[in-house]
Amino acid sequence: MYKFKIGEAAQLLGVSTDTVRRWADSGRLLIERTEGGHRLIDGTDLAKLAQEISDSNEQDGATLSARNRFTGLITRVVADGVMAQVEMQAGPHRVVSLISAEAAKELGLKPGALAVAAVKATNVVIERP
Repeated sequence: MYKFKIGEAAQLLGVSTDTVRRWADSGRLLIERTEGGHRLIDGTDLAKLAQEISDSNEQDGATLSARNRFTGLITRVVADGVMAQVEMQAGPHRVVSLISAEAAKELGLKPGALAVAAVKATNVVIERP
């Protein structure tokens, strides 16, 4: 569903493009090639790797100051009748937001989707770029 180029994946994971290429070459990260030869990474696979990296506190590159906006990958959405818990991984940062289930559905928030978390005080708002 969601596909990311090597450079986009590197930025989202907070690592270099060379690191992402090495992970792809070693089989840690699955890639597919377009007819033009471009490498693409499935968003769901990228989200899983982002969680693994966060869980192991592995940091293979520089992290960036994002102030109060974090671009990352949705890693989990748990929705009930009214509310949804949305988790995303922005580099080494895990961000969790409680939003309406209706908003999560309208935004198409699913594991592997690219999103931006805007943080203000104790509220986190998830938006799509």
